[in-house]
Parts: sequence; C-alpha cells; structure tokens
Amino acid sequence: MEHRRTLGVAQKITVNLGRSFVLGAALCVAGSLAMAGTMAKLNDAQIAHIAYTAGKIDVEAATLALKMTHNPAVKAFAEEMERDHASVNKHALVLVETLKMKPEDNDTSKALVVAATQKRQELSKLSGAAFDSAYIQNEVTYHQTVNGALEGTLIPDAQNSELKAFLKTGLKLFKEHQMHAERLVNELPRSLAR
Repeated sequence: MEHRRTLGVAQKITVNLGRSFVLGAALCVAGSLAMAGTMAKLNDAQIAHIAYTAGKIDVEAATLALKMTHNPAVKAFAEEMERDHASVNKHALVLVETLKMKPEDNDTSKALVVAATQKRQELSKLSGAAFDSAYIQNEVTYHQTVNGALEGTLIPDAQNSELKAFLKTGLKLFKEHQMHAERLVNELPRSLAR
C-alpha cells in the first residue's frame, strides 16, 4: 500500500512541475524518494532498466526532432543524440547479456515512459522556432536531471562493478551532451531562446 501511495505522489509531482521539466522530474522524484527511503533501494537490474529507458527516451525525442526541425544546428544535435544514445543502449544490452542480468521494469522506468510520452505529444504540437526552442531546452533539463540521477542515485546504488563503470562512462558522454545543448540554447537566434 505504501508503494502505491509513493508512486501516486511521484506522478502528481511530475505532472505539476511544468512542461519543460516533465521528463527530468520523473527521474528526480524517483531518485529523491529512493534516497529518502520511501522506496526500496534500486537493484542492478532496475538500475539497468532505468538507464536503458532514459536512453531510449532520448532516442525517441531525437527522432521526433529530426522530423520536425528545419534548423541545421538543431538537426545536427538531434542526430548526435540519436546516434550516441542508440550506441550506449546497444552496449548496455551487450553488458546485461554478458552479466546474465535481466533488466527489471520498475516504477521509475514506468514514470519515465509516461512523462516522455506526454512530452513528445506536447512537442509534436509545436513547429518552427517554438519547437526548436522547446526541444533544446528540454534536452538541457533532461540531461541535467539524468546526469544528477546517475551521480546521486544510479551509480552509487549499482553493486556490480562492470555496471557501475558503464554508467560512469555514460555519464561522461551525457555531460558532454548537456554542455552541447546549453551552448546551442545560447547560440540559437534570439527568437528561439527563451
């Protein structure tokens, strides 16, 4: 019963935090709840599933951006996100197979999928500069939150040394993505920056 109550709180907070923070909020809330002890500590199979899900979500966001944008800089960024996150997820699948680990779906992964679906629907209603601005700002927020969850919860909670090393390597790449998105926000024409 407590588990259900916690998920309900996470979902309400996720919805109430606002459009640009929806995806990040799910990770942030889940990580905060786990650290506060209101959820059981994540096991390696759950951590692997969360990491894979987060990567898949960014691939899907990039795919949407490639269909929607006409801005060459935004297109190049989306291509990078699609390529890099697909590659990381491919390596993640090899790792879990090598470790004979079956990624375990969990409340955090489920909340991420729900939030991502909502965000993609919101983004798909935009066009032109409005889409580009919302997509890039969401990428900044998403990478900030994913990176924070990796540093604060997922890496510290990972028990398997190979999984932990894999997450640390991913974090380095995702920090580069965050910096790229932040630069892009500043480099886009003023009409795109909010």
